[in-house]
Amino acid sequence: MPQNRVIIMGAAGRDFHNFNVCFRDNRAYEVVAFTATQILGIAHRIYPPQLAGKSYPDGIPIYPEADLTRLVKELDVNHVVFAYSDVSHEYVMHKASEVMAAGADFRLLGPQATMLEPKVPVISVCAVRTGAGKSQTTRRVFDLLREIDKRVVVVRHPMPYGTLADQICQRFSSYEDLNRYHTTIEEREEYEPHISRGGVVYAGVDYELIMQRAQEEAEIILWDGGNNDLPFYKPTLHIVVVDPHRPGHELTYYPGETNLRMADVVVINKIDTADFQDVTAVRRNVRAVNPQAVTIEAASPIFVDDPDEIRGKRVLVVEDGPTLTHGEMSYGAGMVAAERLGAAEIVDPRPYAVGSIADAFSKYETTGPVLPAMGYNEEQTRELEQTIDATPCDVVIVATPIDLSQVIAINKPFQRVRYELQEIGEPTLADVLHDRFK
Repeated sequence: MPQNRVIIMGAAGRDFHNFNVCFRDNRAYEVVAFTATQILGIAHRIYPPQLAGKSYPDGIPIYPEADLTRLVKELDVNHVVFAYSDVSHEYVMHKASEVMAAGADFRLLGPQATMLEPKVPVISVCAVRTGAGKSQTTRRVFDLLREIDKRVVVVRHPMPYGTLADQICQRFSSYEDLNRYHTTIEEREEYEPHISRGGVVYAGVDYELIMQRAQEEAEIILWDGGNNDLPFYKPTLHIVVVDPHRPGHELTYYPGETNLRMADVVVINKIDTADFQDVTAVRRNVRAVNPQAVTIEAASPIFVDDPDEIRGKRVLVVEDGPTLTHGEMSYGAGMVAAERLGAAEIVDPRPYAVGSIADAFSKYETTGPVLPAMGYNEEQTRELEQTIDATPCDVVIVATPIDLSQVIAINKPFQRVRYELQEIGEPTLADVLHDRFK
């Protein structure tokens, strides 16, 4: 059979999974390259032979996505598979147009082709956009399942930004594991809250191997989704979070709309801080495309250790990185805390940003006068630390899910902002979970 030559467009996550389940050891196709975008420093690597399989003894090269048109032509490519998330429908079609103009077919792989099916039930928590409140929803589900004495193992959407051969299958159950695997700030933000609850988290690159390991110690697998991507495992219960701060995005972003249409439960988060008309618009859109879903309304109230340390002060607000970058939000929980608690001034960090942090502000123009906590590698982590140190302020408000001071030196007074999901009215997540899994 003649081979079809393939490029997979990705961002170190869905792309590798699609390769593993659809193309590895598939003689009908030859994957000649991956391309990479969204995340700093993930191009110019090799998808290693240990993961690529016997058909690729030298591995598969990973190029910057900017090289895509040239690669399609020079490598005589027949098919380009789009395999990353949290981008607008318009963006996807611009990429499709680029690929087809270069001479290749443009493909999307759906759930039926890419979902694995564990032996134990799966609860997936996904979203229609980054920053909708998926993480606190996942934590809420984890706590509720523990309350009914279920053995829960969390499997996190991939974030393999380091050496891929060392990240094939990772298990985290302690803070020592975070250090042993040299986790980035972004990884810690997702793993640490579960570990602090006594949970076990799996992540990595090969999600079939991860599935086999996780189901050995779990009654229920809790899929903790990333960006607005689809789950890698077939869910028994699919929970999707929508955000009324970005009304309409639930219908205009890929693959967030797919998540919404597949959802068994839709959580409309942040109803306490969004405008009433925006909450109403989101409710209407949810009903229009998925009237069978159970709809739960919720808030994400904030907690600060010492509010008096913020009142009347000049503050630098540090927010969750992906929420501000490809999530396209201009602020997050830290800004809400600063305004509610009477900060005298929000100090804009952009004039003081250095290196890749300054580059991120240029690339993501929707980011407001707040600092994204970016740390995809050691150099960027140092640049984050330098930017904080250079910004003139009285107090740093840290609104990341982790204690950032354990990763970088914050040489100024700081206050952490925490936020958890709180259902408003009925039904609640407890109602749904108890009905399904008691």
